[in-house]
Formats: sequence, C-alpha cells, structure tokens
Amino acid sequence: MARLAGVDQPTPGLRKSDSDSGAKLFVFLVVLSLVMFTMSARESGSGFFTTMRGGFMTVTTPLRIVGSALTTPFQALGNVFSNLTATQETLSELREENERLSAKNAELQEEAQAAKRLQDLLGLQSSYSLQSTAARIISTSTDSWSRVVVIDRGSSSGLAIGMPVANSSGAIGQIIECGATSATVRLIADENSSVSALVQSSRAQGVLTGSAGGTLHLTLIAIDQSVSVGDSVVTSGLGGVYPKGLPLGRVLSVNKNDGDLYYTIVVEPPSSAESFEEVLVITSLTENQKASSEDIAKADDQDSSLTSNAGETTSMPRDSESSGTSGVADGSSASDSQGTR
Repeated sequence: MARLAGVDQPTPGLRKSDSDSGAKLFVFLVVLSLVMFTMSARESGSGFFTTMRGGFMTVTTPLRIVGSALTTPFQALGNVFSNLTATQETLSELREENERLSAKNAELQEEAQAAKRLQDLLGLQSSYSLQSTAARIISTSTDSWSRVVVIDRGSSSGLAIGMPVANSSGAIGQIIECGATSATVRLIADENSSVSALVQSSRAQGVLTGSAGGTLHLTLIAIDQSVSVGDSVVTSGLGGVYPKGLPLGRVLSVNKNDGDLYYTIVVEPPSSAESFEEVLVITSLTENQKASSEDIAKADDQDSSLTSNAGETTSMPRDSESSGTSGVADGSSASDSQGTR
C-alpha cells in the first residue's frame, strides 16, 4: 500500500522538470522562428527557408486563430471600459454646460422682468405726465400693525416728506420719513392713511382709508350716490397731494344697512405694493393734475349735503399729508412735519 501511494502522487521534482522542459521548448521555437525569418529574408522568394517558413506558418495558423479568438473579447472589454470612461467625462461636461446655461437663462429672465417693470413705470409716468423720481424698494415693514416700505432715495435726490408714491399700477402711499439717502413710505393700506378718492364712473367723492388688517375702505359715499361692484376708484386730487386720476383699486363689495347714511364699500387694490421692486416718487404737481374748481365745488356741495343729513359741522377730509420724522433712515435728528386735511 505504501508503494502504491508513492506511485500515485507525483513528486515536486517531476513538476519542476516538466516546467523547465516547456520553457526550453518555447525558447527553441522562438529562436527557430527568428532564424527562419532572417534566412528567408535573405532569399529571393524561393528556397529552403522560405519553404520552411511557409510550412511553419501553415502549422501555426490554427494556433494564431485560436489566440485571436481568445484575445478579442478582452480587447472588446477594454474598448467598453474606454467608452464608459469617455461617456462619463462627456456626461460631466454636459452637466456643467447645462448648469451654466440654466444660470444664464435665469439671469436673462430676471433682466427681462426688470426691463418690463421699468417699462411699465415709464408708461405710467408718460400717461399721467408725472414729474417724478424713480426709486427701488429696499425693505418692507416687519410688524403687523403698520404697512410701510423703505426706498433707496432721500433728500439728496430731491425727495421730501409728504410726496406721493406710485408703482406701475397706481398710487401706493406717501413719504412719512425722509433721510439723505432713503425714505419711508406709508402705504395706502395702513390704518393711518387716508386718500381723497372718487368713483370713476359716477364721480361720487369719498375718502379711501386703510385698516389694521390692511383692507381698503371707501368711506363717506352717501347712499344716494351711484356705486357698483367692479367700479374703478381713483384719486380725486383734492388736498393737492396726489395727482388726480391715479388708480387706487376696484370696488370689491358694496353694503348698506337700514338707517345708514353711507355705503360700506371695500376696495381691492390693483396689486400688492410690497410685491413691487421699483416705484415713482411724484415730486411736484402741475395745475392740470390738481383738483379743478368744479371738483372742489362738487366736494363742497357734498359736504353741505352730508352736514345737513347728519347734523354735523365737519367737512369731507382731504388727502392726509402725513407727519413724519426726517432723517430717521440715516440716524440723524428728527423733525416733524404736520400737514393739512
């Protein structure tokens, strides 16, 4: 049994001998190929070595075909990896280009929107022949009991307390504080704001007031006046603060209770003032932009009618020319400016 075991298992010495023999055979064949190639190259196209080389090529052709078949998949796999690497680089480049184009597109859209807003402002300025200075809104109020915005122009640009402010949709407020390089604007929706207004279709005159909740109310419109939902409300020019005819909004609702002398009218503004970025500060009014003598006479007649009906002696309020603090935005000293009604 021990002898059979020894015979069945080859010894390491035999394996080494077989390996050496294979290496020697490989070297011999390589040397033989070189010799045959060299000698056949010296022959003129025929001869012993040329014939031998042909026979050798014939014999080794199957080996070369098999070798080529074996190496082709690996070459193809290498090409796949090469293509994958190139594809990843291409995708990365395309992604970067897409991000660059997206950023450029957003920039162009922003420029287009800014150009449209400025064009709309120029349209308002041209339509109403406004003497005005353009400004940009740089901040808005952060509390719930006041509605103001701050603009980036002040006294150094010729602005002053009491000047009205408009955006492309119409009147939005009035300067109440003015520093050298910025000013605070009280919006018409603020509860301390009041603007002389009229219903454009019927010419019924009243006062547009704000409220703590930001709702606009058209007050002092007697129940014998004509007013309907959807009617346009514009500035009347009374008081000499706002130019007449600037849009203020549209009538949203009209209500009347038994025994009331006036309608309860809610007005919807044409736009949210805080949503705009650029505004016009109206620096002066022409005579044509102020209330005419006919408008004033009609307001006085309405005052008389209101007084006789209500048994009161008060007259219809005019535009509120707001009191404010000068220089607050720049941290300078304050001075109050009290206006008239």
